[in-house]
Amino acid sequence: MLDEQDILVSDDILDDPGHVQRMLARRVEEVLHKGNSNGERRIVRLIVPMAPLDAPAWLAAQTLLPKIYWHARRDSMVTAAVGEADRCMGGPDAGYGTLRAQLDAVLPKSDPRARYFGGFRFDPGAPDDEVWQGFPTFRFTLPRFAYLRNEDRGVLACNLLLPRDLSRKDAILSDIEQLCFPDRFAGPAFGARMPLPLSRTDEPDRAGWERSVGWALDAFAQRRRHLEKVVLSRRTLLTFSESLDAFVLLKKLREGTPNCFHYGFQFEPDSVFVGATPERLFHRSGRYMRTEAVAGTCVRGDTEAEDAEALASLLASAKDQREHAYVRESIRTVLDPLCQEFRIDEEASGLQQARRWHLVSRSSGLLQRGVHGSDVMEALHPTPAVGGYPVEPALAAIRDLEGFDRGWYAGPVGWIGPQGAEFAVALRCGLVRDRALYLFAGAGIVEGSDPAAEWTEIEQKISDILGVLG
Repeated sequence: MLDEQDILVSDDILDDPGHVQRMLARRVEEVLHKGNSNGERRIVRLIVPMAPLDAPAWLAAQTLLPKIYWHARRDSMVTAAVGEADRCMGGPDAGYGTLRAQLDAVLPKSDPRARYFGGFRFDPGAPDDEVWQGFPTFRFTLPRFAYLRNEDRGVLACNLLLPRDLSRKDAILSDIEQLCFPDRFAGPAFGARMPLPLSRTDEPDRAGWERSVGWALDAFAQRRRHLEKVVLSRRTLLTFSESLDAFVLLKKLREGTPNCFHYGFQFEPDSVFVGATPERLFHRSGRYMRTEAVAGTCVRGDTEAEDAEALASLLASAKDQREHAYVRESIRTVLDPLCQEFRIDEEASGLQQARRWHLVSRSSGLLQRGVHGSDVMEALHPTPAVGGYPVEPALAAIRDLEGFDRGWYAGPVGWIGPQGAEFAVALRCGLVRDRALYLFAGAGIVEGSDPAAEWTEIEQKISDILGVLG
């Protein structure tokens, strides 16, 4: 949590908000007054030890934007961030190379602490709509303030980007004054109640879904477009009588979905993207990289014996193993050229979730020198687990068959820096817009798929959020 290059604002753990803000403001003034005499690009991180806070509740209390939440699967570190020290953003014509160029222009390549949080659209080439306003092709933020909690320890970090921030002192001090630590957000009352939905609309509806799956099955049989797998998704719109608090939803989703990546992104006042995904895209530390293929799903059993039987049935399923194999072989094909060494499981095993089993094959490798995190992301996304196989025919089918914009759903979300990166695939997610909640989920269609069974699988996937809403 604390790097040797960080500046510790206090030796004591502070629990008085006013004291936190005063001490942080004083050190910011000192650092910016001292300046950056050699003009070197660098990040100065000021650290304030604090009493533990509930991260979603703290985010809900803030007025500064953007707001970001990130908690990796099986990681004790939680990040809740507000404000913006720097931003990388790209429009319709931007790509992964654009992100790398923007990061290289600002960051020293050796700084291990720099983490820009954000994500990419699933398909930058697809038409966008107003539902995803505020979520461009990509957007990544170096937070101005980040509350980091590791089990029972917490710190508030303030990122200063030098020399740029030397001229931003007044704005930064004003942002410190806006930080909020109200007591009412720390207790059990936060998120005690959520509104019930008034209406539900599925796009496509049941008949439309059966037509789309039928088209795909016919394409496989006729060898049309050389298509072997396509992942078709559904958008479910829920409406409410009052505004929905996305961070209450995220808190309850986190509590009900252990062993997942939990994420939240708010760039504009009335639009928040949250989710709980089981699927890692990749993790990079230096040149070491690891990823996994996740495809093939079943519901867990109610008893230990039924659960073991459900996993055994999934492992023995020819249809699920075929769907999974497309993902595993695609990962092998695209990553092997980027790696000096590369290994991948030859057989799938079970990935246990609270309500489901997934087939998973894990892989790792030592990247070639000069390979950037954006290069790995470009090679991997979209995997056949969220797009299909082969990739281009599958994307074309998705554009033809799905009548809505996926936006950031099924795209990469996470963080990236000069020395590391961690991304998950944005699944099991919802886009909150005032009184509306858009849910997204999909199913892999291969030869032998049954439209009714695939509809049920999607229903099971959105049940994580539906269950939170009661």
